[in-house]
Amino acid sequence: MLSIVIPVYNEAESLRALCGELSEVAAARGYDLDVIFVDDGSTDASWEVIRALAAADPRVRGLRFRRNFGKAAALSAGFAEAAGELVMTLDADLQDDPHEIPHFLAKIEEDLDVVSGWKKVRHDPWHKVLPSRVFNRMVGAMTGVRLHDHNCGMKCFRREVLGEIRLYGELHRFVPVLAAARGFRVGEVAIQHRPRQFGRSKYGMARFLKGFLDLLTVKFLTGFGQRPQHVLGTIGLSLFLLGAVWLSYLTGEWVVTRLVAGLEPVHLQQRPAVIYSAALLLLGGQFMSVGFLAELLIAYHDPMIHSYSISDRAGGAKRDV
Repeated sequence: MLSIVIPVYNEAESLRALCGELSEVAAARGYDLDVIFVDDGSTDASWEVIRALAAADPRVRGLRFRRNFGKAAALSAGFAEAAGELVMTLDADLQDDPHEIPHFLAKIEEDLDVVSGWKKVRHDPWHKVLPSRVFNRMVGAMTGVRLHDHNCGMKCFRREVLGEIRLYGELHRFVPVLAAARGFRVGEVAIQHRPRQFGRSKYGMARFLKGFLDLLTVKFLTGFGQRPQHVLGTIGLSLFLLGAVWLSYLTGEWVVTRLVAGLEPVHLQQRPAVIYSAALLLLGGQFMSVGFLAELLIAYHDPMIHSYSISDRAGGAKRDV
């Protein structure tokens, strides 16, 4: 079974055409399809259309949020409902072509766990394309997962990938990065990108600022998620030592000027460096304290979220002692 998870936000005009194209591809290829529309608090007639599609086709299901929770929440809800061994995501605006699905499945057959789409030729305005290319290169440089289009909404996953990744905020665009950090194999496939027919884009320039902040979060989670003190403690210890050395120098200068005759005494209350060094000591201590608290949270976190990922087993079931 192939599950298709489609987040929806004010896309009533395109849903029937999209569902028709999915049915066409499934019929041509013999797919056992499971389509899940997640209405993320739409204010138009999207939910009414989804209900009508679900009533007409038993392969179609719908979820409706009470309000707009964001794309990551919509995908998480859809993943929880998906029944297929393979799960695909695509946007509801018809810019993602369902006829590309066989190409994703062919890539999965090459022993990949995640396949991300690459809109090689984009039908978007330049002020969206240019920042997106810069962002994708930045993600590749910081995470080591070098894809041409991390933002592409069309992706394919094996079921076990989704069981080990938790989405929140706007981390949905970093699923390949999060999967690679767990040891899953990630690849991409070039796809056709179609011009927008209905509605308007839901993303503005603020998306890229949020994306950069999310990238920093992902970098921390994938690099230091299980050892936060390594980064926080390093920063804190460096600041603490810098402040301590600086304050020691000032103290020594103060002592020397009072013990050696003829030297003008140093008045520390008139030296801004005293305040700076004390601030470095306090800031360093705070970083290390936060690191210790983070380590405690990691030590007692949800036991269902492991720090490892098992790809296979041999030798039968676990024995009882």
